[in-house]
Amino acid sequence: MGRKLDPTTYVKRGPGRKSRKQKGAETELTKFITEGDSDSSYNPRQNTDFSSHVQLLPIEKAAKKQKKLQEVMDQETDDDDEEEEEEEDKDGEKSGDEDMDEEDTVQVNIDEMDTFKLPKAEDIAKEGVMLVDLQTIHQRIKDNVDVLSHFSTKREGGKDRAEYLSLLKKDLSTYYSYNNFLIDKLLEIFPVSELIDFLEANEIQRPVTIRTNTLKTRRRDLAQALINRGVNLDPLGKWSKVGLVIFDSSVPIGATPEYLAGHYMLQGASSFLPVMALSPQEGETILDMSSAPGGKATYIAQLMRNTGVVVANDASADRLKSVVGNIHRLGVTNSVVCNYDGRQFPKVMGGFDRVLLDAPCSGTGVISKDPAVKTSKDESDIQRSAHLQKELILAAIDSVNAESPSGGYLVYCTCSIMVEENEWVVDYALKKRNVKLVPTGLDFGKEGFTRFKERRFHPSLKLSRRFYPHSHNMDGFFVAKLKKFSNTKQKPDGKPVVSQATANGKSAKSIAKKTQKNENPTVPKKAKMDNETEKVDKEINKSNIVKTDKETSKEGSRFQKKGDKQRKSHIQSKKRIGKNKFNKLKKLLKNEFGNEHL
Repeated sequence: MGRKLDPTTYVKRGPGRKSRKQKGAETELTKFITEGDSDSSYNPRQNTDFSSHVQLLPIEKAAKKQKKLQEVMDQETDDDDEEEEEEEDKDGEKSGDEDMDEEDTVQVNIDEMDTFKLPKAEDIAKEGVMLVDLQTIHQRIKDNVDVLSHFSTKREGGKDRAEYLSLLKKDLSTYYSYNNFLIDKLLEIFPVSELIDFLEANEIQRPVTIRTNTLKTRRRDLAQALINRGVNLDPLGKWSKVGLVIFDSSVPIGATPEYLAGHYMLQGASSFLPVMALSPQEGETILDMSSAPGGKATYIAQLMRNTGVVVANDASADRLKSVVGNIHRLGVTNSVVCNYDGRQFPKVMGGFDRVLLDAPCSGTGVISKDPAVKTSKDESDIQRSAHLQKELILAAIDSVNAESPSGGYLVYCTCSIMVEENEWVVDYALKKRNVKLVPTGLDFGKEGFTRFKERRFHPSLKLSRRFYPHSHNMDGFFVAKLKKFSNTKQKPDGKPVVSQATANGKSAKSIAKKTQKNENPTVPKKAKMDNETEKVDKEINKSNIVKTDKETSKEGSRFQKKGDKQRKSHIQSKKRIGKNKFNKLKKLLKNEFGNEHL
């Protein structure tokens, strides 16, 4: 089969096979023929016996002719090259000048485009009436941030930094749908460039994370079971041994058989941090003052391996239902659930080894979960939350037992990034109670503020940790760990008093003994009898005190009642009891133990 040619197009064919061979031979021969070959001493075609003039073969003549033509052509091309170089040099000088002019004009145009100019008041007024072009506003935000980052070189002449900031605040409020108050607060916390990253991160949902319940399974086994169900997951990170990140799933994560069996808990990554900072030990008594929905309380029980006691308290009875449900589902058996106001908790019980306080807050760290925070919060909300947090942290400190051999710690945390709800509250606690800040034990996170605007906080607040969505890919969070070194607290007048946790409230150790299994020793009858007699003696003393009160009311002034009552009650307690009291005691003992002891 030959070459397929398109009949519609004419293709010029080259020379034939014979002519190609002939031309090739001529070319090869010219390589060996040098000048003066005809006059050389040796010629294969020359015969010395005959005439010196022997005609060359046609191929040799053609080769010689080809060589002469080649030399002439080379000479002409050399001359042409020299002329072209001269012309190019002349043209190059002219074009060089033209290129320089063009570069200068392009550079001027680029500089004019790079300089960001503030819009006039008329243009801003028109934007308020007409439809807003978000793309234009977004580009203006970028240019404005660039100018503010290099203000000395890129600012417009005669314009102040405050003018650029006011325009940026307005554009940020419009583009990201925040109120002006919150934008102002965020600008006080973050630099301008970092603020944009924070706002962008709040527009994206945080990854779904789960916590493995090691009371029932291991993380490796749980991961394999979920992968078999079509769940795409990875370990949360090197800092957590029980966390898993869910990327996508073909089944609902909150309704798998593993979830219903209590093998894992849906919990945000930031909620792991305060429990890790608390570092609960086995056999301790621990209070979670605001426990709903139970993620942190069950994590504490998990780390304690169901030993000791975990008191899960919350002020909302409705939210405690989820705590009870999670405790049953996850197999926690060392917990006590109660419903008290955290501010009054030291009056109920105290003496805990460790206390965790996840205080109610404004929620500025979880805007991705609750976008309503963008417009619903104002200055009064922040101040109200801060006041409540100050009351709660003092109550939490009073609930801690400073003399605990293994504890005496308090972890304070919020899901807010506001300084008024975090460093300000901790600094207040450092001034009001005998506590100090200690390292949280967390390897990552940004240091807390030691100065904010005109305020100066305690230098040890750098030991606290802040977490941001744009930096750590988790909800905004604040964690601080405090160590209580004395059970006394300072009154406003400066006099030390014993903490209410040990004075008024029941000890947490007594509650722990009631909840422990196999700790019900039988009490001898003699010991019970002694207890009953002590009760009767107390009743007798009380009656004597009442009697002396009646006597002193008849004579003497009211200012002498207290001293007389104490002195006469002390004298009366040494006298013999009356017949009625003796019969009462006899009857009480007879009913309790029978006649054999009487």
